[in-house]
Amino acid sequence: MAVVYRTHVRIIADILNTARDYSDNGTGVSITVLIRRANVSYGRIVKILGRLVDGGLIEEIPEDKTSRYKISERGVEFLSVYSNFQGFVESFGLKI
Repeated sequence: MAVVYRTHVRIIADILNTARDYSDNGTGVSITVLIRRANVSYGRIVKILGRLVDGGLIEEIPEDKTSRYKISERGVEFLSVYSNFQGFVESFGLKI
């Protein structure tokens, strides 16, 4: 059986989905939960989170010695468009 790797965009979607799932209470999600739920190493997720914050897809909430992350409206919009595109691609029997 062939190993299927996630694309960079899929990893971003997993991070945003996790942030959305934990943003309901207003406190955001810790980097530890993001690492576990999105299955990404610490070094890689730090780089990705920096780009997501810079792009306005995630909001960083500073705490004492760490930060928490919350999905932004722009991040929710990205997930919606990504989901629609994923459905479109899969309707042709393809995977992204």
